[in-house]
Amino acid sequence: MAPRRNPLLAAFLGLLALPGIWCFSELFFAKEPQDVTVARKEAVVLDCQARGEVPITITWLKNGVKVTENERIYTLSNGSLYISEVESKRGETLDEGHYQCLALNKYGAILSHKAHLTLATMSAFEIQPLPVEAHEGSVARFACKISANPPAIITWEVNRTTLPIAMDRITALPTGVLQIYGVQQKDAGNYRCVATTVANRRKSVEAMLTVVPASNIKLFHKPSIIAGPQNITTSLHQTVIFECIATGNPKPIVSWSRLDHKSIDVFNTRVLGNGNLMISDVKVQHSGVYICRATIPGTRNFTTAMATLVVLAPPSFVEWPESLTRPRAGTARFACQAEGIPAPKMSWLKNGRKIHSNGRIKMYNSKLVINQIIPEDDAIYQCMAENSQGSILSRARLTVVLSEDRPSAPCNVHAETMSSSAILLAWERPLYNSDKVIAYSVHYMKAEGLNNEEYQVVIGNDTTHYIIDDLEPASNYTFYIVAYMPMGASQMSDHVTQHTLEDIPLRAPEISLTSQSPTDILISWLPIPAKYRRGQVVSFRLSFRLSTESTVQVLELPGTTYEHLLGGLKPDSIYLVRISAATRIGWGEASLWTSHHTPKATSVKAPKSPELRLEPLNCTTIMVSWQKDLEDTAAIQGYKLYYKEEGQQENGPILLEASDLTHTISGLDPRRKYHVRLLAYNSVEEGYQADQTVSTPGCVSVRDRMVLPPPPPHHLYAKANTSSSIYLHWGRPAFTSAQIINYTLRCNPVGLQNASLVLYLQTSETHMMVQGLEPSTKYEFAVRLHVDQLSSPWSPVVYHTTLPEAPAGPPLGVKATLIEEDTALVSWKPPGGLGTVISRYTILYASRKAWIAGEWQVLHREGTITMALLENLMAGNIYLIKIAASNEVGEGPFSNVVELAVLPKEASESNQRPKRLDSADADTANSGYYQLDQKSMTGIIAGVCIALTCILICILILIYRSKARKTSAPKSIHQASHQHSHSSISSMGANEVVKSIEDLAENEESLQPMMTGSSFLDAKTQRCFTKAVCLYQSGTAVLIGKDASPEQKPNYQAAYSIVADTEHSANSEESHETGDSGRFSHESSEELHLSAGISATPVTPDSFAGSAPMCPLPSASEEPPDQSPPPLLQLPPAGQN
Repeated sequence: MAPRRNPLLAAFLGLLALPGIWCFSELFFAKEPQDVTVARKEAVVLDCQARGEVPITITWLKNGVKVTENERIYTLSNGSLYISEVESKRGETLDEGHYQCLALNKYGAILSHKAHLTLATMSAFEIQPLPVEAHEGSVARFACKISANPPAIITWEVNRTTLPIAMDRITALPTGVLQIYGVQQKDAGNYRCVATTVANRRKSVEAMLTVVPASNIKLFHKPSIIAGPQNITTSLHQTVIFECIATGNPKPIVSWSRLDHKSIDVFNTRVLGNGNLMISDVKVQHSGVYICRATIPGTRNFTTAMATLVVLAPPSFVEWPESLTRPRAGTARFACQAEGIPAPKMSWLKNGRKIHSNGRIKMYNSKLVINQIIPEDDAIYQCMAENSQGSILSRARLTVVLSEDRPSAPCNVHAETMSSSAILLAWERPLYNSDKVIAYSVHYMKAEGLNNEEYQVVIGNDTTHYIIDDLEPASNYTFYIVAYMPMGASQMSDHVTQHTLEDIPLRAPEISLTSQSPTDILISWLPIPAKYRRGQVVSFRLSFRLSTESTVQVLELPGTTYEHLLGGLKPDSIYLVRISAATRIGWGEASLWTSHHTPKATSVKAPKSPELRLEPLNCTTIMVSWQKDLEDTAAIQGYKLYYKEEGQQENGPILLEASDLTHTISGLDPRRKYHVRLLAYNSVEEGYQADQTVSTPGCVSVRDRMVLPPPPPHHLYAKANTSSSIYLHWGRPAFTSAQIINYTLRCNPVGLQNASLVLYLQTSETHMMVQGLEPSTKYEFAVRLHVDQLSSPWSPVVYHTTLPEAPAGPPLGVKATLIEEDTALVSWKPPGGLGTVISRYTILYASRKAWIAGEWQVLHREGTITMALLENLMAGNIYLIKIAASNEVGEGPFSNVVELAVLPKEASESNQRPKRLDSADADTANSGYYQLDQKSMTGIIAGVCIALTCILICILILIYRSKARKTSAPKSIHQASHQHSHSSISSMGANEVVKSIEDLAENEESLQPMMTGSSFLDAKTQRCFTKAVCLYQSGTAVLIGKDASPEQKPNYQAAYSIVADTEHSANSEESHETGDSGRFSHESSEELHLSAGISATPVTPDSFAGSAPMCPLPSASEEPPDQSPPPLLQLPPAGQN
């Protein structure tokens, strides 16, 4: 079962910190003691300087026991330990050992790493030089070896004088080897080595070099390595030398390579002499198998020798414990991981003293868990990792928050089994302070066994049940619940234990096949590991068949059986065998077919199959070991080893010596099943083979091996993409092998109070777009990776805020006002919508001509400004204006277009009040009013002046007429009028009357296309205007009054009219249909010349009876008047009363 590391605990319990709780002065070491080697009777100082809140007390320990100070050993004022004379006795060392200093202040205590004090020593020579006899031109080699601390420097003497080694022929290796190439007669003599340290000097015995004259006949000689490399185990940063001396004729060439085909580090590697490989400043990556190859130039004759380099490394941390603040009765978890070669041993210290597991404090692998925290747990904790190369420590502090107002423990906890891997846990809220609970933590662990790891998951306060779904089948688990509030945690609830159901086996057994005779196969298998068994195995099923047949025979065996002998088989045949296991739930998946070749019937002297055993050393290496059958009398020349991954091609044979009983297969893939077969052979035939399968473990499985978890993803980067999404990217840590990596991303708003609202997202990529977020909200993000069953710590938290929403609507209430001849003021209101942030407004405006050409002028204003001036406007143009709001996310829609008419200078002088349109009236303005240009305004002014002149004339005539009525009697006026009218008509000649009638007819024909009744029709705009008719004749004044009533039947018809088109169309129908709102149509006014017409009907005095003394201009909204001619009023000539 994978460990559950729920990050919500840190998020929720982080709320429990009190102000200032982190403001303590940390205690740390500025200097720590280091390893030192001294000679006897020398003085030594071991440094130790601690920093933190004073007072700080320093205490020294030797091999874990407090050092007793005296005149010879005492602590200096700066905390260092001084030893005036290092003492030792024969057979024992009084002062030699591991020293540590302990620093203590009011917050706690910390312990330094170990420093090893050793005495300078030198042993006797382990290897002495031996006499050598060499032919001229060959190679001579001397060797000596001695152990010393510090390591001795080896030099050589010949005939008791220092050997000059500045020659190319002579190489003196630091390991104590002397090589002389191309031996000459002058090289003969007595050789010895001298070992020197700071405290001692020793000389070896002498060895004679005898030089034999070379033969003149030079025969071909295969290459031979007379001194090959030896396996070396060393520490980091040391220098190692692999020796390789080869002879042959012609002289062989020596080259080096690695068995794993990796390139040799050229920066730290060089060749000494004629083939020795020296690696300086070795690192862990230098570990491996090195091959020396001696080759005769120009031929394929070569020989090889190999040796293994193991580089030991001191511990180094890959995960450090972090300081925590926890309430009383809460739970604290410290995680710590270290790596090194060999694997370091992990331990925990509290205030400098080693912690031992008990019921409340437990250590799992490298984690420390403290349950039901009490005030005494407030201390400084250290994680210590140590191996043969050294020790390191890392510290963290636990601060305990005390609060008496805590909730009571959750009650009535009960569990119910859901499946083979899931249990439902339910509880009731605490009886006391349940309304203050902000979260619950569920704790569970395996009930069987000792020191089982406890897992924890934190959930929100809105539920009282939880399903734990990553349990192992057929296992008992213990559960309890703790309630948390902002200022403390409850006691743990009662413990409950529940059993998960069984499940079918997850894996088939590993099988082994051997033959005791040509007609049988002994099948044996190992029990399935508990984590793959998932219950009690009750039965096994064996299936076998000939490789050439499809018929499968099946045998079922009890679950307590672990071998079976198949008899009556065919000799010299290949059989395929597989096995499956069953629990009470059902059968698991069967293994793949494993092949086995039965021996030949004539194989009476063939070696029997060895007893084979396979053991995975790590995730990529298998150790193959075997034992010869003691009853087998057949001769064995050697062994042949074959192996293959299931479903892949077989590798081999690997030829092994008869004396070999083990072999290591490396370079395998993790979590794969491999089939290995081994057989012995002799000069006559091959023996019986043994077949067995084995599975390599996962490289990062915590339960199989104590493998360090991977480091967390690094360089987490967040960038807001929209108002509801943030893009995250992170780096993948470097791994030595390609593995499938999954990531979990944690996302929640900063200051979140409800754990159930934390968002967890999974991905296999190193980037993710998190969507569905709130606008303008600050979020925190962290990411962790998962490889197989192991999870990394959470990465450092990254904070980022989503962008605000883009404006959803346009600015409101857009208004444009002409405040000067060429300047307009535009104002508006911000768009609607709560929380919408406006950073800028964009104002577009253009005249109609520029708009048609797509040429807008652009203005920008800050989001806090809601008005703008439009300057340098051209008189006589119509300007279109629209506004949009925007922010860093995007731009909102534009408002409706507002039109602004900039009047010409003449019109603007008569129009004191400026024209203003807003967006609410934009549509009405477009449809109901016509925008006027300079020519139209001139025509309107002229028409109005003419109309006012006519009205003034009528008023003067009426005034004059009223005075005449008052001065004359009605009868005399009637007679005079009748006589005058009659005389006026009669005085006209016949020719004049006819001419007047013809002129009138002509005018009527010219006006007919534009006349409907008493209205003129504009042929283009289809609009009707009431006509005004005035008849004029020399000596006569004629006025047209209101339409005659239906009872009045006029006898005369005459027309005298002046027609002026005072209507100017703005947007013609064609321009509206084509959307060409920038064009205007103008009709120039046409004057209709004076016309006079006299009706042929005689004029009677009754014709003027009841006529109105007014000449009003009918409005366009009135009904068209009757088609009958209006009554005529004949006035006397000017100057006549």
